[in-house]
Amino acid sequence: MARTLAEVALAAGPAVMEEYARGCEARDKADGSSVTAADERAEAIIVARLQALAPGIAIVAEEATAAGAKLEAPPRFFLVDPLDGTREFIARNGEFTINVALVENGAPVAGAVYAPAIERVWFGGRTAGAAKVAVGGALPAARESLTVRRAPEKLTALASRSHADAATEAFLARLGVEERVSAGSSLKFCVIAEGRADVYPRFAPTMEWDTAAGDAVLRAAGGSVAGLDGAALKYGKLAQGLRNAGFVGWGDPALAQRVVNAL
Repeated sequence: MARTLAEVALAAGPAVMEEYARGCEARDKADGSSVTAADERAEAIIVARLQALAPGIAIVAEEATAAGAKLEAPPRFFLVDPLDGTREFIARNGEFTINVALVENGAPVAGAVYAPAIERVWFGGRTAGAAKVAVGGALPAARESLTVRRAPEKLTALASRSHADAATEAFLARLGVEERVSAGSSLKFCVIAEGRADVYPRFAPTMEWDTAAGDAVLRAAGGSVAGLDGAALKYGKLAQGLRNAGFVGWGDPALAQRVVNAL
């Protein structure tokens, strides 16, 4: 399924890059976040593909939800963020992604994160492991398998390029992080999945479609994503409107356990 989701995400890439080249303008949604024609075109393509591939599985997509679609979270459903990192898209730094995930019983069991501007796609699933592929419009057979690294003595942390806050700074100080890398969108999960960093804290609220695909990739690479209670981040939280209160993405499971035990 993870490879299929990667192909679905790839299908939306040309529309996003057309709008990127055109320099489309952003509009404000009711919740204050931004939306562009790239978001809307990509979502239409992804939803149509998913409906054709798996007509019996519900789809929760960001822009449809913003337009008033009823939120639903059955035991099995797709989560779609057609353009994660709209600020990065508008800033034209290339650090935006197309995210598609499958959730089963509260867990992201498969996901794909496609960064069309840098022509890379990461995908992973509960039984298939995680992989990164360099793409040029199609998904080649060759793939680079991904595994998180054992935490070194000097930790590297991923920080949001657009959402830094005091809680994150305090957490990183307590952890004794030696190096920080900034990145936009779901790329932060993927950097840890590649074994190039160790931890990604995000204490500001996010939506489930922001995190599910990257979460699936990181888990498939051997990492974890925990909520503020230390338990694996759950999906389908209808009572919270599919909102995440905060989380930490970890590479080395032993590091995550040490920190949880110290709390």
